[in-house]
Amino acid sequence: MRVLITGGAGFIGSHLAERLVGQGHAVCVIDDLSTGAIENLAPVQKHPLFTYYIDSIFNRNLLAELVDSADVVFHLAAAVGVRNIVEAPVRTIETNVRGSELVFEMAAKKRKRVLLTSTSEVYGKSAKVPYTESDDLVLGPSYISRWAYACSKAIDEFLALAYHRERRLPVTVVRLFNTVGPRQTGRYGMVLPTFVLQALTGQPLTVFGTGKQRRCFGHVADVVTGLVACAASDRTAGEIFHLGNIEEVTIQALAERVIAATGSDSGIQMVPYTEAYGPGFEDMYRRIPDIRKAKEWFGYEPSISLDETIASVVEYTRSKLSLASGPLPPMKSLEETAPTAERTA
Repeated sequence: MRVLITGGAGFIGSHLAERLVGQGHAVCVIDDLSTGAIENLAPVQKHPLFTYYIDSIFNRNLLAELVDSADVVFHLAAAVGVRNIVEAPVRTIETNVRGSELVFEMAAKKRKRVLLTSTSEVYGKSAKVPYTESDDLVLGPSYISRWAYACSKAIDEFLALAYHRERRLPVTVVRLFNTVGPRQTGRYGMVLPTFVLQALTGQPLTVFGTGKQRRCFGHVADVVTGLVACAASDRTAGEIFHLGNIEEVTIQALAERVIAATGSDSGIQMVPYTEAYGPGFEDMYRRIPDIRKAKEWFGYEPSISLDETIASVVEYTRSKLSLASGPLPPMKSLEETAPTAERTA
């Protein structure tokens, strides 16, 4: 296949590009590097099956050319990260809604296969867990910019399915649930890479809110497997699927597991949401996917545990820090670093 990945220099996009090139597909990436990085593409950058453009999907002529030459489009380009979204809501809405509209418009002309990556954020404040693909979306008030991302991605979904029904665009919506792994940055509020970096550099791990929020973290390798399998099945067009892991953990427990995995002497610092993101910030208590539909339709089944996922992020971050400043001291054993009441107070 000839594959186009929008936002392909980002965390997930770069792993997807690497997987597809490894399978023998010709891959083209377009990314404006607003949150992605060229270094993410180092494993494939010189491969003869790989090309990339440092440009925006708002470059209509280029986007039209790239979509026209592709068999499949993975649309990953979007504003990402809670901090980025809270601080730049206008850019969030414009990037997500206008960007997706352009991709669908170009792809619909020749009915190109499209896979849109959406997010568990669209469920908003819904208290029903686990979420299924047909559950209601319960968004907070428009006064609170935190919901701009959820709303914009929900609009993307409505638009994608409208294009499918009205213009027969073979598009599938995939909602991702807290995808993590190597190459993810904590710069925009991603919790696991932030915790790992703090632990490895001897800083307190900053847990926002009460720390009792519960999440499920899926390893990027599992998620990429699901994305590829979903796009390869024509019968998934016009449908919505969840990709993620179902192993649930509180954010405080995640911080404790990171401390144990790194052998760090760091403590845990509780930070109120108002201090982290400003007044009026809202969050959801639990976010758990029902992944049975993806398993039934294209065999999706995550295989990487949370502990293995944490270990992969620790290894990656230690390597990055080592390259920047020399080797880090060896990790302590798990017995030496088991979380204590003092450490988590």
